[in-house]
Amino acid sequence: MSDRPPELGWMRIFVEVARLGSFSAAAGALGLTQPAVSYQIRRLEEQFGVNLLRRQHRGVELTAAGERLFVVAAKAVGDIDALARSFRAEVLRPVVRLRTDYAFSSLWLIPRMDGFRLLHPETDMQIVATQRFAAGFRDEADVAVVFGTRAEFGAIGTLLLREKVVPVCTQGFLDRNGPFDDPGQLAKAVLIHLDTPMPSPWFDWRSYLTEFSVLRDAHAGRGDISFNTYSLVVQAALSGQGVAIGWMGLVDTLLSARMLVQAGPPLESRDRGYWLIPPQSANVDSERLSSWLVKEADGP
Repeated sequence: MSDRPPELGWMRIFVEVARLGSFSAAAGALGLTQPAVSYQIRRLEEQFGVNLLRRQHRGVELTAAGERLFVVAAKAVGDIDALARSFRAEVLRPVVRLRTDYAFSSLWLIPRMDGFRLLHPETDMQIVATQRFAAGFRDEADVAVVFGTRAEFGAIGTLLLREKVVPVCTQGFLDRNGPFDDPGQLAKAVLIHLDTPMPSPWFDWRSYLTEFSVLRDAHAGRGDISFNTYSLVVQAALSGQGVAIGWMGLVDTLLSARMLVQAGPPLESRDRGYWLIPPQSANVDSERLSSWLVKEADGP
């Protein structure tokens, strides 16, 4: 057995000797030999140049210098022990990872997260937001929520939010530029676009107007605005810059609060939307999160 246990340190040895008043008792508590403890205390006294303990026939007692050192060392050992317990608790605390895109995380998930935390306060949630899902994304998360089609994800996932969109803008913009009683009138308004690859994997203004057999005049698009993230599209709509396509499930709360208003007829896709994808190997935490997501999506 080593005479210098670095994992314990001189502070812990000194504090145990001072508390128990015995080299032998401290050695037993620390899992060391009595000579090892005695040697460490002797070296400590040599380094400080003072006597810290008075050796008696039955045990030891602190000198005045030892009392002063004990006050400092006991607090330090206590603080270190408390921090170590905190570290261990953090390591043992379950963390469930959810991988999804920026729009779903910022507009749907974050406003609802308190509900999951209230139900499962023992579980931490880690959100990884990205617009790019590599082929092995299921290995990188406990649960994933991805936008796509039934052909892509129907075999492995559950359709959480079917794609349903409505044109949205502020009441002020509608009052100044409306009414928009039909999609043909919308085509003449300032539209806010989300940059998308072609063909678009979701409804954009081109496909929305096409569904209603509306051809937009080439000059009508002057003044339109485009953004590469949906959160910015929503912010532009909220600031009265134009009409945006609003995905139900993402803009519901804004419509309920009348921060945005519906500016045209809805359009729905039967086989496209946000899919809940379970991990390759499920666990109790991923199942809890999945169940909660489904209940939230179903609504009250």
